[in-house]
Amino acid sequence: MIDIATRKERLSIISQILTNHPNHLYPLSYFSEMFGSAKSTLSEDISIIKETLHKYGQGEIEVLMGAGGGVRYLPYIGEAEKEQVMKEILVKMQNPSRILPGGYVYTADIFYNPYYIEKFSRILWGFFSRANPDFIITAETKGIPLAMGVARLFDRPLVVARRESKVTEGSVVTINYISGSSKRIQTMSLAKRAVSEGQKTIIIDDFIAGGGTVRAIFEMMKEFSITVLGCGAAISTRQPERKRIENYKSLMVLEEVNEELQKLVVSSNI
Repeated sequence: MIDIATRKERLSIISQILTNHPNHLYPLSYFSEMFGSAKSTLSEDISIIKETLHKYGQGEIEVLMGAGGGVRYLPYIGEAEKEQVMKEILVKMQNPSRILPGGYVYTADIFYNPYYIEKFSRILWGFFSRANPDFIITAETKGIPLAMGVARLFDRPLVVARRESKVTEGSVVTINYISGSSKRIQTMSLAKRAVSEGQKTIIIDDFIAGGGTVRAIFEMMKEFSITVLGCGAAISTRQPERKRIENYKSLMVLEEVNEELQKLVVSSNI
């Protein structure tokens, strides 16, 4: 326990703890024991933090009353910050140098960039902030950083459906599905120990084209009697217009990729 903590010290430490652990509910007694301060004093500190974060669009502090109550940080992203990051990413995404042979688009530098993943995660979390999933699920591999970012903001674990089962995962359930983009039969496996019957989940992926991979995750969840609360992705394609899934959320839409004319068009979807 810290012997004597000034208000500035308490505000700094409480802010850091809450924002580093989004959606984690801390009882006031946690901070009371840490600082040796009265709960009434800590309530005043938290009110200051709450007003400041709200004022600068850096998320919200939620206070829950009652025996099982406490305080937690909700990582909403402000409209100004959201607009700025989307404007910045659209400029990067529409660079024709990203076009690869076959009409594919290079995105690894974006989906493995912690800065963009943090922003994307907060925006996607905002779409489903009122949901209460038991875990977040994605398919390997490029969607993992984004899904992990969203899982962290929900304070929930991440589950990964693999294209090939690993001996280290024990018994698995495996299904075959048709990829929405390549139209090829592919395999998806999920460890039985990773989930439990009756749970709820949100699917997060980096890219939705035909929707075959996400549909496969939906079908996999049915095998476990798990409810899918929603589906989100960073990018979806304009074509095909009719996909294998419905009611998904995406941050951007890939409107056109013309390899011959070196033309790449991406629009915001928020």
